[in-house]
This record gives sequence, structure tokens and C-alpha cells, in this order.
Amino acid sequence: MTRAFLFPGQGAQTIGMGKALAEAYPAAQAVFDTVDEALGQKLSALIWDGTQDDLTLTENAQPALMATSLAAMAALEAEGVTADAAGVVAGHSLGEYSALCAAGALSLGDSARLLRIRGKAMQDAVAVGEGAMAALLGLDLVTATEVAAAAAEGQVCQAANDNDPAQVVVSGHRAAVERAVEIAKTRGAKRAMLLPVSAPFHCALMQPAADAMAKALGEVTISAPRVPVVMNVSAAAERDPAAIRDRLVEQVTGAVRWRESVKWMAANGVTETWEIGAGKALTGMVRRIDRSLTTRVLGTPDEVRAAAASLAEG
Repeated sequence: MTRAFLFPGQGAQTIGMGKALAEAYPAAQAVFDTVDEALGQKLSALIWDGTQDDLTLTENAQPALMATSLAAMAALEAEGVTADAAGVVAGHSLGEYSALCAAGALSLGDSARLLRIRGKAMQDAVAVGEGAMAALLGLDLVTATEVAAAAAEGQVCQAANDNDPAQVVVSGHRAAVERAVEIAKTRGAKRAMLLPVSAPFHCALMQPAADAMAKALGEVTISAPRVPVVMNVSAAAERDPAAIRDRLVEQVTGAVRWRESVKWMAANGVTETWEIGAGKALTGMVRRIDRSLTTRVLGTPDEVRAAAASLAEG
């Protein structure tokens, strides 16, 4: 196991993402067509010609980012590289669905429909303005968890994303998260700021969304993935469909253990990561977690061709 395929999460979305892939590769265009059909919506038109505000809506951003990642995978496959070229796959939050689809555990249509349900359920779980998320930069997980506990004061405030050694995101009631920002500054945070998100993801306030996903996931087929998938809430590889279903439900309210996931991959033979889809946020995190890992970003036709050529060269 030397190579991990990584799939980005919310925040990476930009107008026009994936368009060059669709223009260069019929297989990539087919991914967007399938997602449009599965959702009964011309999501591709929104991605390429819509507004950033509409694209950023959670129920649009989640399937849009998955579609872009799978379009990049389709382009890679057109160049002769399949998911089997990876020893393991993983995705950040919604990117876990992209990873599962790439590995053959979920169909593309089901992935799109599940992410539309997930995005809407997460948005609806908490009234607008009641929740918030904040990034605490320069604090490790132990300190950030202590800050969240001190800020809670009877409300919800918990570590939601352990992204890298110096970036932890907390999530919960807005007032509690605002208190966490102030406390973090007294605990040595380099920066602490509220994030421009529409809901407090990955915390206990998302329980209604977890219930909705338990129902939705119970109605789709999950197959054993062709390669292991490192799951967010366990920071370890899973191949059992029942366990994968449980981890996906737990992930809605549970923390994204990304730092630990990357460390698990490195400890289990991964030496190189390919970030597949929009942006390069995960690549930055990987570099901060383990500088011994080499990284590659695959979001454009040129990047896909270069990656495929690197494998052909041995």
C-alpha cells in the first residue's frame, strides 16, 4: 500500500469546477449527466454557470463536490488508472461518499441522492443563526477539546474537525462557539475565528440529520469497496458494508478525525496522496500532518494526465 486517493469536503466548491474535465473527457461529462438525472436537477449548470451563493448552499455543495471528484476519477480511468491504483481511499466529511463511490461501495446515483438528503437534513437540523463553527489555529486537539468544554456552559460545543496538528474546528450553539473563540485566544491560539458556514456540522445538534441519514442509508445498497476506506469517525480502514453504514451515520454528529486518519495511512504503508476533485485543502493538511508524504492534486485535465503518466513511468 503506497498511494491514497483523497476526496475533498465542503468549502472547496467554486463556480466552474470540473468543467474543463467534462470538456476534455466524455466519461467526466457522463458523471455530471448521471448526477443531474439522479437529482432531477441541472446541477451541472449551477456548478458551471450559477452563483457562488447558490453553489455554497449545503444541499447543492455536497453533491456538486462529489460529482466533481468522480468526474476527475472518470478522467483518470479514461487514462487507464482505476481506484485499484490506490491502496486505500478516504474523504473529508462529505468526501467520504466520494471515496466510497470511487471504490465501488456506492453507486453514483445513490451517492448524489444521499448527499442531497444529507445536505438538506444538516441544514434543517438547526435553525439559521442558532449554530456556528469556528477554526482554532495553533491549538492541538487536547487543548481545543478543553476550550470547547470550558465554553459549553450547558450548551453544545465540541471538536468537530481535527484537521491537522494546529487546526481544530469546533461546532455547536453559536453563543458557546463564540465563547470558545475568546477562550482559545487566552490558551495560545494563533487565530480563532468563526467560519462562514450555514450550520454547526459534526456535533450533537446534528442528531436529526443523523436520524434522517440512518433511514436513507438503510434504503440503499452498500457493497464491499474494492479498496479499504479510512472512515472519518474511526480513523481506520473499513471494508464491511454494515460497518460502513454505521460509520456514515455516526459521522453526522461525530468528529472528522482527519489528522489521525492520515497518520493511520502513513503507519500502514502510504507514502503518497492524490487529492482528487476541487481545491487542494486536504493536500495542505497532509503536508502539515506528515511531511514525509508526497502529494499530488488532480483537479484539471493536465493534472490528471500528469498523474497517469507518473504511473506509466513506473
